[in-house]
Amino acid sequence: MKRQIRSAKLVLLALTEATSPYWRPIKYSLFPPLGLATLAAYFDERVDVTIVDEHVETIALDDTPDLVVIQVYITNASRAYRLADFYRGKGSYVALGGLHVTSLPDEAARHADSIFLGPGEFTFPQFLNDLAEGCAKTVYSSPIRTLDGLPPIRRDLIKRHLYLVPNSIVVSRGCPHHCNFCYKDGFFQGGRTYYTQRVDDALAEIARLPGRHLYFLDDHLFGNPRFARALFDGMRGMGRIFQGAATVDSILSSDLLERAVGAGLRSLFVDFESLSPTGLAQSQKRQNLGRDYRAVVRRLDDNGVMINGSFVFGFDGDDPSVFARTVDWAIDNGITTATFHILTPYPCTGLFAQMEAAGRIVSRDWDRYDTRTVIFEPRGMSAAELKKGYDWAYREFYRWRSIARASSAHESLKHRIKHFAYSAGWKKFEPAWNAVIRLQRLAHMRPFLEALLSPVCAVDDEPVAASHLSIRDFFPD
Repeated sequence: MKRQIRSAKLVLLALTEATSPYWRPIKYSLFPPLGLATLAAYFDERVDVTIVDEHVETIALDDTPDLVVIQVYITNASRAYRLADFYRGKGSYVALGGLHVTSLPDEAARHADSIFLGPGEFTFPQFLNDLAEGCAKTVYSSPIRTLDGLPPIRRDLIKRHLYLVPNSIVVSRGCPHHCNFCYKDGFFQGGRTYYTQRVDDALAEIARLPGRHLYFLDDHLFGNPRFARALFDGMRGMGRIFQGAATVDSILSSDLLERAVGAGLRSLFVDFESLSPTGLAQSQKRQNLGRDYRAVVRRLDDNGVMINGSFVFGFDGDDPSVFARTVDWAIDNGITTATFHILTPYPCTGLFAQMEAAGRIVSRDWDRYDTRTVIFEPRGMSAAELKKGYDWAYREFYRWRSIARASSAHESLKHRIKHFAYSAGWKKFEPAWNAVIRLQRLAHMRPFLEALLSPVCAVDDEPVAASHLSIRDFFPD
């Protein structure tokens, strides 16, 4: 039967870890749901489309949209299924997509009229056409991977005032590496696992964004050196400041970092993950093996780039000493912010398959797969020791004395001050952030963020030349 779609509701439910009973964590009010805004661009202009993000607003349930699309992650899956069942009961057509749906399609299909496996740029417009013709399929899988010809993202549907960083942007999909614990790797099976926009399209999207600050949500902004080099060269002179993510090998292997700094890069998420070669080998993180982490830190520091370091606890080679060793290293090397995780075997990953075969998975309650709960049997310590050490690491790294000690690792006084303010602001004022979020005043905090991200050295218009770097940036001591 043909369906005329007059109204569509696109929903992102809050992740379990984002629903603190004490305060609303600021990290979940940073970015709008860009994936949903991308899909919204495929609707006919006559369709009344709304995007609802439960991280920053309450979801009204007194409506009956013709179409409901829900983005499903592992720790919001159970609630997403309940919401899907609710709207199907009211007569809405319900479609589910996202990482968890791709990982466990049979589970998701029980709660939807249609499900989407993998990225939706090719399949979603096909689905809308099928739905209008009355022949919508139950499963849409993405065989074609391209970002050519994307319509402009529906940023007009994003409630900018509810987010600290509304200018999020993605110029690529996937990652060129294949770590065995990575939840996203399975999402891109069945086609290209890493691909980029055309440079001109990416620059046009950047030009559309108001304000000065950007955040690239790409898994690996430096993943295609040719694309990244052209992107950064094209951004020079735009007056932007931005943040993003890259791997340790890409920071050391070329002049991409200096070009990025010249284009406005001010902070970078770096996946160190483990200080142990055994842990890196277990996770198949080959791009980190044999790399000098200290050289990575020095090169970023010399270019005035603040670091958000990612670390994972619970590899088979880890014992109770791993927590203090990791935290001490991060503080001594001046890591600005740290994100710690408990190793989590997500469904549809190599790690999950290995642990399931060994009988080490102790829970399939998806709400607990939040990287801060132990859901497998560790080898080098007990589950209680792993959880206790993880909690200690966060407390220790973000103590006032630790923040001050890490700040002192930077040579520039300006960098020390910025480090201290950024790190303290990120973790020491949760109740204050909660008040700002609830009062819907996050937009008023953006000038402070931009001030903290202003350059440590004069690199606004020109990249730091590679010849200005010391030989110690390329070889271990």
